[in-house]
Amino acid sequence: MKLKTAGWETSFSENVQSADEVEALRDYGQARLRPGDRSHRPLPVRAQRVGRDFPKTTFVVGSGSSGAGTNVASIDYDNTQFGYLMGTLAAKLSKTGKIGSVNGLEGLPNIVAQVGAYRLGAKSVNPNIEVKVIYIKDMEDRAAAKEAALSLADWGADFISGKLNAAQAGIIQAAKERNILCNGRSTDHSAIAPGNVATNIVEKWDEMYAAPPPRPRRQARRQVRALTASTRPGSTGASLKYSADSAFNSVVPASVVADIAAVEKKFTAGDLKVR
Repeated sequence: MKLKTAGWETSFSENVQSADEVEALRDYGQARLRPGDRSHRPLPVRAQRVGRDFPKTTFVVGSGSSGAGTNVASIDYDNTQFGYLMGTLAAKLSKTGKIGSVNGLEGLPNIVAQVGAYRLGAKSVNPNIEVKVIYIKDMEDRAAAKEAALSLADWGADFISGKLNAAQAGIIQAAKERNILCNGRSTDHSAIAPGNVATNIVEKWDEMYAAPPPRPRRQARRQVRALTASTRPGSTGASLKYSADSAFNSVVPASVVADIAAVEKKFTAGDLKVR
């Protein structure tokens, strides 16, 4: 992990229940560590509560949408850019003119950003494409995700995206059963259905956490707006990867790969902004 190689002392807690999060943060604050969290629960509120008591400690919330005071910050990759890229890819690969998306935590800012941009990216390719989104209650529920994805496939979707945790595997299993395309969130997901995963949005949390913290200021916020190291040297955030040495599955035509690369370059140059 990049934090350790950079000389950081690290400690972590796993599977902390919501009721215990404040106490866990206080323990780190008392140890003068810089806590970070990657959960999608409302941890920013808890960090704000604890941050006031430990003004010399910086609290960094992963997948957060805002900071607070001078010592609570958030980091995330740009969900809007990657949602747009995935929508563009889905529309270019779709033969039915119907694509879908399965997500959890409806209303969470980064979910809203990615799903909304997914629609916009698809519409930029085909204004008449139909996009259907289904939300499930638990981002870990593979069975629910699979059921939702199968219903989208039965509706006619031939590409299904999503932003889930363990439940992402349910989307991929459904895509394999219906022989349609999808995206994952890890190169390991490609192995579940090698012929059906078009690419994965691989998040670089080690790089994001290792990046310098934002300067203290009111409503501290750090949003990593990066794409890939190839288009923006030294950047962090996320990248599209099918495997260790390939960004896309071989089923994706070279012309489509080139089109996605062109959109990436527009983002990096600031020529394309999605709101």
